[in-house]
Amino acid sequence: MNTRSGSFLLVALLGAAMVFGLSGCATGPTANPRDPLEPLNRVVFRFNDTADRVVLKPVATGYKKAVPSVVRRGVSNFFDNLKDAWSSVNSVLQLKGEAAGNNFFRFVVNTTIGLGGVLDVATEMGIERQTEDFGQTLGHWRVGPGPYIVLPLLGPSTLRDTLAIPLDAYGNFIPSIQDTGIRDVVTGLQLIDRRARLLSATNMLDQVALDPYLFGRDVFLQVRRNAVYDGDPPEEPVEDAGAELRK
Repeated sequence: MNTRSGSFLLVALLGAAMVFGLSGCATGPTANPRDPLEPLNRVVFRFNDTADRVVLKPVATGYKKAVPSVVRRGVSNFFDNLKDAWSSVNSVLQLKGEAAGNNFFRFVVNTTIGLGGVLDVATEMGIERQTEDFGQTLGHWRVGPGPYIVLPLLGPSTLRDTLAIPLDAYGNFIPSIQDTGIRDVVTGLQLIDRRARLLSATNMLDQVALDPYLFGRDVFLQVRRNAVYDGDPPEEPVEDAGAELRK
């Protein structure tokens, strides 16, 4: 499936989820205003969890055991370098001059001196990374997050971040690879690398969380909120937990 058709499918699934979820499956006094689709989200969460345990986690575990750490670090650096380029663009869109400059120079330095991003020379030079994506850009300009959504295979998101996915996907350059075989291999490697980085965190989650769904949702929403406000979010009124959705 190419990126365009994948984006269309994503939007279609989101639309179906919104229609089904908002038709009454999560209403009532106990419904979390940030998560009105919770019953449907839990179904998708269980599907994702099963797929992860059966396929993705074993592959990522095998990758971590079989591939030397120095090679894995190089792979992670390569994908982080692509993020730096897109972060620079989003920093410009958010009028963050210093962050835009840092991310741009990180990309230039690591792409050239760092052998295409395999080596993170920029960090050794003290050039700070500030990761930004289009969801954060929308949040910067006061677009509210909307309801929490668990996407099939993609995992936790919000309506705002989901709408930003197509642009973020194009922003990492991988969809622009013309050779389909190479593009699929790079995409698969990116997925495995991302999952391998999370192995320790998810293993701990399995051990400590009474309800992994609630724990994961609350952590995700807090992390995204901190990212939008650069680590200094305003306080949310306790008496109106749904205010952020209507902002």
